[in-house]
Amino acid sequence: MRKPNILYEDNHILVCVKPTGILSQSAGNQRQDMLTWIKDFIKERDQKPGNVFLGLVHRLDSNVGGVMVFAKTSKGASRLSESIREHHFDKRYLALVEGNLEGHGELEHFLDKDEQRLMSVESTSQIGKKSRLSYQVLAHHALQGRPISLIDVHLETGRFHQIRSQFSLVGHPLVGDQKYGSSFPQLPLALWAYRLQFPHPISKEPCFFTSEVEIDGIPSFLWK
Repeated sequence: MRKPNILYEDNHILVCVKPTGILSQSAGNQRQDMLTWIKDFIKERDQKPGNVFLGLVHRLDSNVGGVMVFAKTSKGASRLSESIREHHFDKRYLALVEGNLEGHGELEHFLDKDEQRLMSVESTSQIGKKSRLSYQVLAHHALQGRPISLIDVHLETGRFHQIRSQFSLVGHPLVGDQKYGSSFPQLPLALWAYRLQFPHPISKEPCFFTSEVEIDGIPSFLWK
């Protein structure tokens, strides 16, 4: 069995890198998902006779890769979920957006999920959920003769397609994001969860993990 890219593991948590194109958990079809893959890997590696417990406490979209943490015990799952609710998870993303952004900024919208189109859309404060993020511009590049910006994104809330939707709403869709108006539809989605920080569910010690961007089809120099 192919080994998942495990960054850290102890009795309570497992931190790994999710490749793009893989679901976080099963959708009831034949597509590979991280939860099943890691459970099967642990079962084979440790020769466990029964079921393997693995708790999914957060998700990444199938076309987004990066750092994920799973709980190996029910206590770990409960405490990690509590840390997420109390905003003690620090999730950072790298993204390539179209156009020239400058400096840093914050975005705030009220977003609602369009179940028909499976999209995040701007709504009213009565219907949508308040969605906030901040960003820092790291570099400017040109792609196919057009300007793009490399940005570091800090999610303050975790809404459906939040990063993709909010940057599209301000006129800077993510490169490769055809659903939200990218003019580079032939490229993969340029979004990667590169950093995750959280308190260990048992020891409470700060845990900090990073991952290099691994998106086939987008030149590596654009992430510098």
